[in-house]
Amino acid sequence: MNAETFDPRRYAGQLTARPGVYRMIDADGEVLYVGKAKNLRKRVSSYFLRASGNPRIESMLDQVADIEVTVTHTEDEALLLESTLIKQIRPRYNVYLRDDKSYPYLRITGDHSFPRVTFHRGSRKVSGRLFGPFPSGSAVRQTMTTIHKLFRLRNCDDTYFANRSRPCLQYQIKRCSAPCVGYIDEASYARDVADAADLLEGRNERLVARLVKQMEAASSRLEFEQAAATREKIAAVRRLQEQSHVVGGKGDFDIIVCASGGGIACAVVVSVRGGMHLGHQSFYPTLPEGTEPAELSEAFIGQYYLERKPPPEILVGVEPVDREWLEQSLGERAGRKVSVRYRLRGRRARLRDNASATLEQALESRLATRAGVRDRLMALQEALALAAPPMRMECFDISHTGGERTVASCVVFEGGAAKKAAYRRFNIEDIEPGDDYAAMRQALERRFRRLKRGEAPMPDLLLIDGGKGQLTQAETVLQELELADVPVVAVAKGSERKAGREQLFLPRQSQPHILPPNSPALHLIQQIRDEAHRFAVAGHRGRRDKARQQSPLDHIDGLGPVRRKRLLRAFGGSRQIARAGVRDLERVDGISRAMAQRIYEHFHQSG
Repeated sequence: MNAETFDPRRYAGQLTARPGVYRMIDADGEVLYVGKAKNLRKRVSSYFLRASGNPRIESMLDQVADIEVTVTHTEDEALLLESTLIKQIRPRYNVYLRDDKSYPYLRITGDHSFPRVTFHRGSRKVSGRLFGPFPSGSAVRQTMTTIHKLFRLRNCDDTYFANRSRPCLQYQIKRCSAPCVGYIDEASYARDVADAADLLEGRNERLVARLVKQMEAASSRLEFEQAAATREKIAAVRRLQEQSHVVGGKGDFDIIVCASGGGIACAVVVSVRGGMHLGHQSFYPTLPEGTEPAELSEAFIGQYYLERKPPPEILVGVEPVDREWLEQSLGERAGRKVSVRYRLRGRRARLRDNASATLEQALESRLATRAGVRDRLMALQEALALAAPPMRMECFDISHTGGERTVASCVVFEGGAAKKAAYRRFNIEDIEPGDDYAAMRQALERRFRRLKRGEAPMPDLLLIDGGKGQLTQAETVLQELELADVPVVAVAKGSERKAGREQLFLPRQSQPHILPPNSPALHLIQQIRDEAHRFAVAGHRGRRDKARQQSPLDHIDGLGPVRRKRLLRAFGGSRQIARAGVRDLERVDGISRAMAQRIYEHFHQSG
């Protein structure tokens, strides 16, 4: 809708009073903001009735050219949809949590008579039992170490397990009971697995009671060594309980504290399960200027638990906006009551204070790092005589093996940090194999044509991995596309190809520019160049390996997987199929004479 014809007050007045989600959109179709509402008409109208006094909101409203709404059945659906859309669209005026990783779990496998304990990240549709999610990978590994010490469950893979003839080092250091060589029977191992599951689920008292019974039974059978080992296990669980009580008492809860400063935001999540402190993790959400602490708290919590099951209690530093609504929505997702508490006393207040201290330290460290990055950018500006610090940089590299499956990479750094969502790869075609100059030219042409169409911002600095030849290709492409004002530098490894000896080739300079090995500008260039190289190599290897796994039969029109399988079973391989005649081929079930002729011609067309 045209901004000149769009009347926001009139539009808001005709909206439904039902719950839903609204999206503020600018004249270019970009979503500026996503919000939720219990009453769409009332909420959207509130933006345009009077000045908010918030510069961020006023700036956004000046750009609104259209509003779209999605009506939901319930208020909880609106909150869930809002969080989902924010994570997908990442609007400029929303707080959004960049959290691309899947969440870490501890897994006890279920496809073996002697299950193993392992780290798991990815799909939850796996055999066995998953415990978590944990706040970080290190928390999972620390818990795994505790499980191995207490219950001596194996961590080796099934192939290693099946080929053992004597116990490994894990048995020697008392981290495994050696089921691979029969040192423990299946029933006893299953009891240890059950004990570990009880500990992981916080059922410590039940675990201790069962261990006491096992100890007494072993003692009555005069198996004193077994009784002593069980007694040591009980003592270890008791010590763990004591430590847990000091940390957080009983129960499952998360502590979430948020703050912002210096243009960045930080959230720290501390997880306690069954009284066990599982560690903490720091997050750095994208934060629009003028965001209030309560808004930050609500936005972070809603997105953090979008794909995690919330615990019964969430302890926070600042009361979120619409706390009751948030509790109700999280409770719907969890299938039980969820409480968000901000008035705390005693031990829990001290735990929150500790989390706040961790938050303060994380924020200070991030700001210090940002200050260091700013110094590197200013050093790069000075070293290359740029008009301003290069806030957006792109670097290109080429990778191939003997000219096979050439791939070009483009990595993007903004504010001195990698912006991986903006990375691109280009599969290079129709060039002479091994012609790096032609490959670089093709990649640059494809990239900068897209940038001219507005796909992404133009870089403040273009880096090319290579020497004078690659620089010439880049200059030619930029001139042809009328983008000669984009600064470009080629980065060569130097005669000895050692880090710190890089040569920088600049336009209209006959001699390379060499920076001191301790130069912050050089360190930044090396970081970007190495990232481009890594990304290019990974892309090339993936493309090469995929190509080598393909069968020549894959490229025959009309030959599907069932008939391919029959051919391979009949002849034993694609080489034998290539040698077969038409009559031999049509003897295979499902292969007509026409298809047999097509297959034959596919393998003999060059002859």
